[in-house]
Amino acid sequence: MAVVGGNCASQAALFLAQESPAVHLLARGGDLEHSMSRYLIDRIARHPRIQVRLHTEVRQVTGEDRVESLVAEDNRTHERDVLEAGALFIFIGARPATGWLADAVALDRRGFIPTGPDAAQVAAAELWEPPARAPLALETGLPGVFAVGDVRSGSVKRVASAVDEGAMTVRLAYEHLEETRPPVAR
Repeated sequence: MAVVGGNCASQAALFLAQESPAVHLLARGGDLEHSMSRYLIDRIARHPRIQVRLHTEVRQVTGEDRVESLVAEDNRTHERDVLEAGALFIFIGARPATGWLADAVALDRRGFIPTGPDAAQVAAAELWEPPARAPLALETGLPGVFAVGDVRSGSVKRVASAVDEGAMTVRLAYEHLEETRPPVAR
């Protein structure tokens, strides 16, 4: 098993190490202190089945029908190793990578995307004159643009919730398209 990330990754590594003979905990940085609680660092250091690899990034995942191994690279020396791993868990989503969207949709102070009533509070009023309505539940401050999952301000930050939001967005996008479609001539 391999786990990538910070505080949540450390909790996952401890959980997985209860059953797995070996867990690789991979961290991009040079220490665990900036992203993990002290008590977790101490528990990980004492755990015989967890191997911590600092300055490490995953470059490739290999396997036919499942994960079999991964290529890990030291981000200082660029040396690469192949790690046997039957699974890869990634916990790196605490900070949204939404800076590239800042000119298109409103972001909250932490970089997450407000939707629905929250988007209405930050949206440019003139954008909402043609639809003559407030943003739909998962709609951003830009009509017809939706956000779901971890990137959405106020989301639950769970895969099942993101999947559910994605399914809801299909219906919401359909509603938006219906209101923008020109009337059919009879």
